[in-house]
Amino acid sequence: MEARPVGDGGGAAVARATGMSRNTVKLLLALLYSDEDLPADRIRGSGAGRPTLLSKQPKLDEALDRLIDPITKGDPESPLRWTTKSAAKLSSALEELGHPASSSSVWRLLRAKGYRVQSTQKILERRHHDDRDFSFMSITGAVSDAHAVGEPAISVQTKKKELIGKFFNTGREWRPDGRSSLAVSHDFPNDVQGKAIPYGIYDIERNEALVNVGIDRDTSAFAVESIRRWWRHIGK
Repeated sequence: MEARPVGDGGGAAVARATGMSRNTVKLLLALLYSDEDLPADRIRGSGAGRPTLLSKQPKLDEALDRLIDPITKGDPESPLRWTTKSAAKLSSALEELGHPASSSSVWRLLRAKGYRVQSTQKILERRHHDDRDFSFMSITGAVSDAHAVGEPAISVQTKKKELIGKFFNTGREWRPDGRSSLAVSHDFPNDVQGKAIPYGIYDIERNEALVNVGIDRDTSAFAVESIRRWWRHIGK
């Protein structure tokens, strides 16, 4: 509306003032003074806006399918699928095939195809043994019998082993500002002072536990010694 009354050079002046390109101003002028009746829910004609990647590269969708199909996981009939390649790696692979697309564009295309980023879930069971149910029933019965006469029943397990030394561990703690803990950049075996092996003994009835930490090997002798220490300290 500002460009029209100025006449020649009005479009260029508006383009400089607004930062738009001259072609955009020219298109807007044509729309503004057009005789076309636009629908009430639109301010521009149909087809406006940047063309989509698929309209500029019709074979992009097919190329992406070829990249992910050989490694697609899950049921192909399922509405939810996932792939092991990241959007960044797929973007690089597409560019090598002559289909440039940013990682964010690949992410949007994958979402539209029904893909989601998911982690592996540990839910698959090994072969079901015929005596498995009987084994658990026997264990449950033995625990109940022990509790009935006031004897302890324990559950034992080796916990996550930790390297001893200035090694990186996940998690955070409160420390003075700018004084974070430092760790070596790589976990080389020759830098290890030892390995902490936590062995837990849990008293099921009393809801009480002891963790014995060793620095040698996770052996049957270590398991027996851990149970012995539990008995000496809290079990008896």
